[in-house]
Amino acid sequence: MRRKIIYLINPISGTRGKSSLKELVVSKTKERKIPFEVLPTMIDGDYRFLKSKIKDDGITDIVVCGGDGSVNAAVNSLADTQVNFGIVPMGSGNGLAYAAGIPKNSSKALDIVFDGVARPTDAFLVNNQFACMLCGLGFDAKVAHEFAEQPKRGLATYASLTTRNFFSAKTWPFKIKANGLVFSTDAFFISIANSNQFGNNFTIAPQAVLSDGMLDVVVVKKIAKPLLLLTVLKQVMAGKIKRVENSLRSPVIYFQTEELVIENTAEAPLHIDGEPRETLKSLSIKVLPHYFRLIHPF
Repeated sequence: MRRKIIYLINPISGTRGKSSLKELVVSKTKERKIPFEVLPTMIDGDYRFLKSKIKDDGITDIVVCGGDGSVNAAVNSLADTQVNFGIVPMGSGNGLAYAAGIPKNSSKALDIVFDGVARPTDAFLVNNQFACMLCGLGFDAKVAHEFAEQPKRGLATYASLTTRNFFSAKTWPFKIKANGLVFSTDAFFISIANSNQFGNNFTIAPQAVLSDGMLDVVVVKKIAKPLLLLTVLKQVMAGKIKRVENSLRSPVIYFQTEELVIENTAEAPLHIDGEPRETLKSLSIKVLPHYFRLIHPF
């Protein structure tokens, strides 16, 4: 089948110029002699209007030039059209792209779009909200909410907010139901991940695989703050998944599951794929195995 590509370029994601990116996209795609069109990303994230175009024009690929939030919106709207999705990372975190082995360099990322292979990739639902790669409650979500309000985005801004919040971090009470068990704990944050990435090549769930039909859950419990970072680095980065029942006394609980329920009675802040969301008192989370096709390096 002859390929036809729609590029979605986010004009505000990340910190790099988009005019030069558009020129690069046009130049490299013309070199490959692939029919294409360049469109801006939608503020409301709704791309359902493209469904008829995809069908009528025989569009085979949607390539998102943006961050995780932009990827989330496009996949959520268009996964049922059976197009392949590519990513040119232009966000501040780019967790899904990095988990798939897609580099930050735009030219190299485009080469993967042209020469890579589309592989079935999991997603998941948080109640009725769609997630491509990561959902967080607590500390990282608080940072995400503050980051969204900053006039200047980028890694430096994110790092500054993370450092500032680290020293004032609080815990929230959670009740978790998973794998036939129910337990309660106070935690700095809970991450539910399909990807192994927090973003910016920071690994949070080292055993996570994009297509294994499982969610990786990381719970960082209430411990002395000077030990928090060291504990996360030692226990989570080691990649040793424990059975839930054998790790409840550990400062970090790390397990896999197909679904779970989290009671968030204190209303810890919430993010989905790095985008701040209105928090929920009860979260029912379920994996969507092999939900969309993401272009990976060959």
